[in-house]
Amino acid sequence: MIDSLPRREREIFELLCSAGKATAAEIRAAMADPPSYSAVRTLLARLEARGLVRHQAVDQAYVYESVPQAAKVRESALKQMVRTFFDGSAASAATALLGLTKSLTPEEAAALRRAIDQAKESDSGERGE
Repeated sequence: MIDSLPRREREIFELLCSAGKATAAEIRAAMADPPSYSAVRTLLARLEARGLVRHQAVDQAYVYESVPQAAKVRESALKQMVRTFFDGSAASAATALLGLTKSLTPEEAAALRRAIDQAKESDSGERGE
C-alpha cells in the first residue's frame, strides 16, 4: 500500500514513521522542498482517510502519528527498496545490509541462520526435492 502512495504522501508518511509523533509544522520543517503548511495538512488528512495516520489534539495543535502496522510498512518499504536498488534480489540487499555493520550479536547471527535455513527449505519444497 505504501508504494502506491503519491510521492508527497509517502514522504510525509515516512517522516511520521521516523518521528513517531509530529505536528504538521514539524513534518513540514523536515521535508525536502516543502509545500505550504495547508498543503501538508491536506496531505495528512488524505493519509488519515486511508487509515495510515491518526491525530489527536494536544495543546491546541493536532499531533499526528502513524497507525500501528509496522510489519506491513516494513515489508512494503523493503520490497520497494529491493526492487529499486537491488534488481529484486533479496540476497543482494541482505549482503549490502550486512556490509553496514561491523559485527553481529549471537542472537542476530542465529536469526539470520534460521532465515536462511527457512528460505532453503521453502526453495527445495517448491522444486519438489
